[in-house]
Amino acid sequence: MNTQTPHLHYRLLPADLSGHRFQITLTIAQPDPEGQVVSLPAWIPGSYLIRDFARQVEALSARSGRRALAVEKLDSQRWRIAPCKGTLVIEYTVYAWDLSVRSAHLDETHGFFNGTSVFLQPHGLEHLPCLLDIRPPEPHSDWSVHTSLPEATGLPGAAVRHGFGLYRAPDYDALIDHPVEMGTPQVITFQAHGAEHELVFTGVIPNLDLSRVAADVRAICEAQIAFFEPESKRAPFLDSAERYVFMTMVTGSDYGGLEHRASTALMASRSDLPVFGDRRQSEGYRTFLGLVSHEYFHTWHVKRIKPAAFAPYDLARENHTRLLWVFEGFTSYYDDLFLVRTGLITEAQYLEMLAKTINQVQAGPGRHKQSIAQSSFDAWTRFYKQDENSPNAIVSYYAKGALAALGLDLTIRQATGNSRSLDDVMALLWQRYGRDFYARDLQARNGLPETAMPALILEATGVDVGAAIAAWVEGTADVPLAELLAPQGIRVESKRPEHAAPVLGATTRKQGSDLVLRTVYEQGPAHEAGLSAGDVLVAIDGLRVTADSKLDELLSRYQSGQTVTLHVFRRDELRRFALALAAAPATVRLRRV
Repeated sequence: MNTQTPHLHYRLLPADLSGHRFQITLTIAQPDPEGQVVSLPAWIPGSYLIRDFARQVEALSARSGRRALAVEKLDSQRWRIAPCKGTLVIEYTVYAWDLSVRSAHLDETHGFFNGTSVFLQPHGLEHLPCLLDIRPPEPHSDWSVHTSLPEATGLPGAAVRHGFGLYRAPDYDALIDHPVEMGTPQVITFQAHGAEHELVFTGVIPNLDLSRVAADVRAICEAQIAFFEPESKRAPFLDSAERYVFMTMVTGSDYGGLEHRASTALMASRSDLPVFGDRRQSEGYRTFLGLVSHEYFHTWHVKRIKPAAFAPYDLARENHTRLLWVFEGFTSYYDDLFLVRTGLITEAQYLEMLAKTINQVQAGPGRHKQSIAQSSFDAWTRFYKQDENSPNAIVSYYAKGALAALGLDLTIRQATGNSRSLDDVMALLWQRYGRDFYARDLQARNGLPETAMPALILEATGVDVGAAIAAWVEGTADVPLAELLAPQGIRVESKRPEHAAPVLGATTRKQGSDLVLRTVYEQGPAHEAGLSAGDVLVAIDGLRVTADSKLDELLSRYQSGQTVTLHVFRRDELRRFALALAAAPATVRLRRV
């Protein structure tokens, strides 16, 4: 690209650090002569909820030369600029105070943004190449820039590695798929099968053992690259970037991730990360490595292999698919599997993590009501908008999707004497839908059809899993893991914990000095007694209950089947209930035999 080629030019300035505002200028050399329509995406791919990012846009104005142009708001996301004959310049401010992987955040310590939160989409011109000029804040001259977006090498003002200046993207879709972190993070780079990777940690993290993290993450990256490309071992992001960037914002308690085509944005708890001099592997660090594995796997599986409903994305509305159980469920299966395949965790630790997933799924009555195909379709309105009744009404396409993936893997292995597996299915998905996804013309980018999985698995493995998918995916049957794991030498044991206190059949949360019922499980003791989510526990058999009360210790004085008297506040009304305690539910444990 050169500056004479038609392109879109964006300029972004961290203008008000204490006020958390980015200033953005979009320059369009040849706008729509009928009046240019622009919009901000309503959602961000990978997070299936309408988020209305445009609500954070302030003071949008437009001009052509010195002439101010009228701006008409068309709906929640779109604006129309009055027609002009020359270059169109749009200036606006974005409020950025969402410390998450989904949006944008700016203060005196760092700046982070996803393109979906800050870059207006010029309708009809999305195919044009984009230049992004990232300007430094004042007075933070020591800040650096970390992104997988390529530098605009060869152009005046081009950024150098980690510097402010010009970056480039082939089109708008690519521009918004490379988040940016700026500030003074802790950084380390490594090579995985010849491809550069960068770990960027933002936040206060004393004595972070960067070298250990890099070594462990490198093992994951090399294993996944070789998994999809066993011969060439070519990293997939090299089709659109020169490096892969893991950008992690570290806080006291956060967790999460969001995938992009050549990077991922992560949130991690400070206590989960390793420190110098301590080689122990905490459960929190295993969780962090599982998150890294999950998001990196998405580089192939959802960023390139996509549901047909996402090829291309329509960022103005919900994009429904019944296949999130494949894209998030399969990824949730492989994330921890790659930890054990690389030796980062032991088989015993893997089985413990798998048992935790099984127990999580079995604890929710909603799995009997909603299939994971329906959970996928309803992600926008039910999974991403959970309330106190959600465990009774829905199932997770992540967790049960992972168990369905395990069930399919075991079914294939058993039917073929372990000569075929789910790995062969992933290989076919990659070859057919993912390998050259971004090399294709926009109109030729195809995705996985909604009903294609049974036939595709049959083609890849020779095994007909249609009945299994009908039962476990389209239906609400539990995956028969005890039966499927037995031939692999793994026993599923279900037992109640010894000396466990009886239960109320509800979860609780702290609210100030009060202990409040969060979820009342359907057909459990609390439900049968008449208690409701939101009830504030006051006393059990005349003994006061507060947020600091150890409920398990209090209930351990009773036996299952005994009736206790509960006093609660519902709103401002004191109520009394008789509740028959139930035995603690059985939990699953897996062990090699």
